[in-house]
Amino acid sequence: MASHSTKGAPAADVYPQKILEYMEGFLISKTVFTSCELGVFDVLLKAERPLSAEEISQAVGASLDGTQRLLAACAGLQLLTVHHDNGQVSYSNTEEASVFLTRSSPLSLCQSIQYSSRTIYLCWHYLTDAVREGKNQYEKAFGVSSKDLFQALYRSDEEMVKFMHLMNSIWNICGKDVITAFDLSPFKVICDLGGCSGALAKQCTSVYPECTVTIFDLPKVVRMSQEHFVSAADLRIGFREGDFFKDSLPAADLYILARILHDWTDERCIELLQRIYEACKPGGAVLLVEALLNEDGSGPLTVQLYSLNMLVQTEGRERTDAQYAALLTTAGFTNIQHRLTGKIYDAVLGYKET
Repeated sequence: MASHSTKGAPAADVYPQKILEYMEGFLISKTVFTSCELGVFDVLLKAERPLSAEEISQAVGASLDGTQRLLAACAGLQLLTVHHDNGQVSYSNTEEASVFLTRSSPLSLCQSIQYSSRTIYLCWHYLTDAVREGKNQYEKAFGVSSKDLFQALYRSDEEMVKFMHLMNSIWNICGKDVITAFDLSPFKVICDLGGCSGALAKQCTSVYPECTVTIFDLPKVVRMSQEHFVSAADLRIGFREGDFFKDSLPAADLYILARILHDWTDERCIELLQRIYEACKPGGAVLLVEALLNEDGSGPLTVQLYSLNMLVQTEGRERTDAQYAALLTTAGFTNIQHRLTGKIYDAVLGYKET
């Protein structure tokens, strides 16, 4: 009689809790995306009192049944507080929702969430293809060639402004942590390469009142930044148009590359860093702002997922501080140090010898 081996079979009481949670991850993301897109948190902030599902559904122009389910999920995610009064149920924002999920908040992540929902999420639909092919998926997701990365990324003015709002919200929240990771006060002339919306430049001029910052970016990005993000009141922030791979770079004491190198291959990173080294004043430095992987690649999980996102969207990857140090050393920089901020983004500083 043939015997049936149970080797490797799970115990009867094993429940795949974590796997089920991972499978439900996209449901959570889309719940937050939809709530922000409909303006649920904005309606509650404006009301200044708890609202019923009926009131919220009318305000956002959605069905009552759908709104009730959405509100229940947001409450389960601890984004809304549920109030019970004489058999009536009403909802209000948690503090976190009011600060980060309302459009009017200076720390709003709504634009970032919108970009994640309408751009990044669509690229991730082709993650399997990205892993198989080892390249980004803009062509399949949006029907545009990805041979020129930023032509694909900035495929329309609307898409470019969405991306700029994404970066703006990130640096409004995380910028101070990374530009205070090191004491940058000795550097008076700063160039923010790929400075985008200017949010990080504003953080620099706020923390270091003796510095000036030049934002170096593509002409259309500079135009949008001047129209939507940086005003004439920002007296110590200037602009220079150009492509940092092709055009001459402004002389500076410090160059900032914030979430730039993770877009590119090692070869392109070295090419850019060598151009910076040549333009940098003796005794100057370059500051890299990136999400750093652990030395053995074991985490953090957020950065591991970001690295997958770089595969889906760019030519690059996330790296360890040692990998960034190797790139800097190859380009000529010395005395390389890194600082962990304890938040999402960290800092690496390398000097040009005097």
